Amino acid sequence: MRALDRGESFVVTRNGVPVGELAPLHRRRFVSAESAVARFRGAPPIDATRFREDVDEIVDQRPRPRA
Repeated sequence: MRALDRGESFVVTRNGVPVGELAPLHRRRFVSAESAVARFRGAPPIDATRFREDVDEIVDQRPRPRA
């Protein structure tokens, strides 16, 4: 566990055959609202109508009754 805390990963084997990997979890970093806004400040504006058309083209959003 201490090695995982230090960022080390391990290959888990069964009879010498690799069957998995034990790795540290990626910690989520807090990003302030100000930082996020600054990051996207130079991004192009989003055309809401075109965005919706693109989503509708890819995702079927018609509700269906559950069987």
